[in-house]
Amino acid sequence: MATLTVNQVTITGLTDALVAAAGGGDDFLNTGKEWFEVNNGGGGSITVTFATPATVEGVAIDNPAIAVGAGVRKKIGPFAPGLFNDSNGKVQVTYSGVTTVTVGAFKT
Repeated sequence: MATLTVNQVTITGLTDALVAAAGGGDDFLNTGKEWFEVNNGGGGSITVTFATPATVEGVAIDNPAIAVGAGVRKKIGPFAPGLFNDSNGKVQVTYSGVTTVTVGAFKT
């Protein structure tokens, strides 16, 4: 699993540089103001899944699985820390495929 740098968007702008999605998944620090971008450059749809390590009264919360079509760039988030953060304050994300898939984490 690779840790992504969260890119800060400012008044002067940001030229975002997405990076290759890691085969074993990625993670990023989360304060609740972050969003995640995925660009599927492939010829088929992929699924991006966000881990929810939290429970409600001992019951596991379903991990959201987001479909990203071929050739689609999608913004996802924000992520409530109480639901999505692991013990290190990070959101963990996995992909059904990573060929020609690029990703990034951003915050304002």
